[in-house]
Amino acid sequence: MTDAGQRPPAQVPSPWTMLWSRPVGWTLDHVLYRTSVTGRSNVPATGPVIFAGNHISFLDGPVMFGASPRAMHILVKKEMFTGVLGQVLRASGQLAVDRTGDRAALLTAKSVLDAGRCVGILPEGTRGSGEASAINKGVAWLALNSGATVVPVAILGTRQAGEHLDAVPRFRRRLHVSFGGALNVSRRPGETGRVSMDRAGTEIRAALARHVQDAIQKTGQPLPDADSPQERHEAVAGTPADHPIRKVQ
Repeated sequence: MTDAGQRPPAQVPSPWTMLWSRPVGWTLDHVLYRTSVTGRSNVPATGPVIFAGNHISFLDGPVMFGASPRAMHILVKKEMFTGVLGQVLRASGQLAVDRTGDRAALLTAKSVLDAGRCVGILPEGTRGSGEASAINKGVAWLALNSGATVVPVAILGTRQAGEHLDAVPRFRRRLHVSFGGALNVSRRPGETGRVSMDRAGTEIRAALARHVQDAIQKTGQPLPDADSPQERHEAVAGTPADHPIRKVQ
């Protein structure tokens, strides 16, 4: 039974959705742009994985999708699921999420992970500096309730200093995607659900922030300057939500 006011979980996408979308993602990364990818060996070859990436551009989700050694289903705000774009998102196996709080979307993502597949999420929620100074609770809930391995992902170059949040990176720009060391979080004996989720969120955020800084040092590609709150736009395709997901304890 679902919570009051929550819609039932959506059907888990077919794995066949990856047959055509994976080559499209590769083309984005290696034809339209020049994307260097490191850390593929950090991604478990089997079992459920949550890819948690930093967020600086609307291209972060697609670029992470194309760089991953494993197919993933990315949480995308439901407003994107309209018209032709919506058809493409559904056909490519992406997962719609309500930004105001969506337990059903998390349950669908958990079902994907329970099937041994992968979910992509940009837990900062909105495009900003990409430092992972704060993340929403959805990624912690998913990790705790699915037992999936979390892989932090540093995405650099999709937006540079001085560029608008909506800027399209020029074609053939050098991008960098780095998959960090995997981590697992779990509940501790005697720990309440809220305490577990706060601790897991802190661990995931810290791992992502460290990995982003490590990738910056190794690539020489800096993050864009931090934007003022007035300039922060609503997240677009590839992000889980613009606000912390509620009712996930």
